Amino acid sequence: QGQLVESGGGSVQAGGSLRLSCVASMDISKYYLMAWFRQIPGMGREGVAALYTAIDTTYYDDSVRGRFTISRDDAERTLYLDMSDLKPEDSGIYYCAADSRAFGGAWTSEQPYNYWGQGTQVTVTV
Repeated sequence: QGQLVESGGGSVQAGGSLRLSCVASMDISKYYLMAWFRQIPGMGREGVAALYTAIDTTYYDDSVRGRFTISRDDAERTLYLDMSDLKPEDSGIYYCAADSRAFGGAWTSEQPYNYWGQGTQVTVTV
């Protein structure tokens, strides 16, 4: 099955920037949706940003709109999340997710995604 591997996390001060990468073992153009989720300790995973492959449409949670950008590089089989003006509230474990089934559910739900990465930690300090 397809595998997703995230990297690029780390500790940064508020106002800083990070680029997260998600490298897939398969052609990412095959996926219907790809997304980034964030998990805070003691909480479930919440959708941060998503990309609809067929029409290259992006979606963002209100809390990150204007600060985060989701993009992909098909040749590199990589999904990116560029994060700027980071806030402490952005901290958490970031997961890459992909839907190969055209599930059709809301992108903010975990239900559409049948592939998940292992997660990468992002910590934003004041």
